[in-house]
Amino acid sequence: MKGKDFLSITDLSPDEVESVVLKAERIKNGETARPMEGMTVALLFEKPSLRTRVSFEVGIRRLGGDCVYLGRDDVGLGVREPVADVARVLDRWVDAVVARVFSHESLVELAVNMTVPVVNALSDLEHPAQAMADLLTIQQHRGGLRGQSVAYIGDGNNTAASLALACASVGADFTIAAPEGYKIAEVIWTEATGRAEVSGSKVVWIESPREAVRGSDVVYTDVWVSMGQDAETEARRRAFQGYQVNEELMGHAGPDAVFMHDMPAHEGDEIAEGMLDHPRSVVFDQAENRLYAQQAILVELLG
Repeated sequence: MKGKDFLSITDLSPDEVESVVLKAERIKNGETARPMEGMTVALLFEKPSLRTRVSFEVGIRRLGGDCVYLGRDDVGLGVREPVADVARVLDRWVDAVVARVFSHESLVELAVNMTVPVVNALSDLEHPAQAMADLLTIQQHRGGLRGQSVAYIGDGNNTAASLALACASVGADFTIAAPEGYKIAEVIWTEATGRAEVSGSKVVWIESPREAVRGSDVVYTDVWVSMGQDAETEARRRAFQGYQVNEELMGHAGPDAVFMHDMPAHEGDEIAEGMLDHPRSVVFDQAENRLYAQQAILVELLG
């Protein structure tokens, strides 16, 4: 780790990204250890969650630790109390903080004011824990990471950003098909491009979904409207017309390509009805893998 925290894929070197994936695979295959015995983790969540909350709680307890959940109304991060004050209080009680926040700046401020690790469980900039689970899923279903071709269809959001960085780190090609106004943030794209140059892979943006998925090994999508973007719903639906992942689009991918979605999914928008249960879908394996990827991250930080 470059520091004490895991706020971004960039907190891991490219070699560490692959190492954490392999650690997650060993945990999934039965490796047992309880390096968090006697430790307590605060789950500080401004946003509601199913997969993230349950997988972190279960993972922490399986590693021997305990956790306390703090919802938006419990803390009022930056509203009822300054972020720095929350950080300095929690720092006296817990061994780590897992934070799911609206603003990435809140994560940074938490980390600056704490001596214990802070883990990004989702921010507006990145979703790195999800990306690590995605790599584990690709590793298991495609037999490796290097040389794989990942086509991401839709909004260049936090999930896309972390996935681009993660793919570039391990030598997998990453192509995003998105309208001009919905690309991945430039600061992320620059870093992903640099990592791809080192690993021998490539990151590419194009507008055509068909061109993006042609011959790909993985077809991935996410919601068009993320939490907090409700006012943009109709504008986004218009912008992403033609970006739905369906049977016809999957037909342009490689013959053994898998379909991925980090969920929750909206049938009729980014995916056609039935895609979660498509013969090529691995979305529920992908959801399960959040548990093992996050355990591996916690072991890396605290073990």
